[in-house]
Amino acid sequence: MSFNEWRFCPRCGSPLEWGELAGQQRQLCFNPPCGFVRWDNPLPVVAAIIECVDRDGAVLIARNHAWPEKTFGLVTGFLEREESPEAAVVREVHEEVSLEAVAVKLVGVYPFLRKNEVVIAYHVQARGEIVLNEELAEYRLIAPEKLRPWPQATGLAVRDWLLGRGIAVPDSF
Repeated sequence: MSFNEWRFCPRCGSPLEWGELAGQQRQLCFNPPCGFVRWDNPLPVVAAIIECVDRDGAVLIARNHAWPEKTFGLVTGFLEREESPEAAVVREVHEEVSLEAVAVKLVGVYPFLRKNEVVIAYHVQARGEIVLNEELAEYRLIAPEKLRPWPQATGLAVRDWLLGRGIAVPDSF
C-alpha cells in the first residue's frame, strides 16, 4: 500500500480496489450502489517569492520547524474554500511572517509531483516588521543576485523570477 492509498470507501465503507478509469489507475469502490471513485487530483498550493521593499529588495526565505537545519524555502500554503490564489498568497504572507503585501504578480504554475500538488507561485512585494508564526523556525533575507534556485516546484519559480529580472542562473541547479 502506498503512502496516499486509501483502504476503504468514504461513502459506504467497502474496501477500495485499484482499477482503470479514464486511462488512469484509480481506487474504485466496486459496491454496485456506491461506485465511488478516488480521483486523487493534485492540491493547489500558493508560494510567495517575498521581496521586502523596505529592506533593499531582499528576498525572504524561511525554514519550517519540520525541516532540517539549513533548509530554507518560500512561504507556501493551501487555498481556503472560496479563496482566490492571489488572496491566499497575501493571507499566507501575513499569517506566516506578518508582512503586508503591497504588490502581487503571478510568476507561474509548477507541478510538485512528490507531494501531488500544483504550486501557483507569486512575486509578492511586502513591507513591515517580520514576525514568524508557530510554523516557522527562522528566516533569512537574501539579495536577489545571491539567491540560488533548487530543482523542484518552488525552486523552479525562483529560477523563472530571477531570469525575469535579468539575473543569471546556473544551467544545472
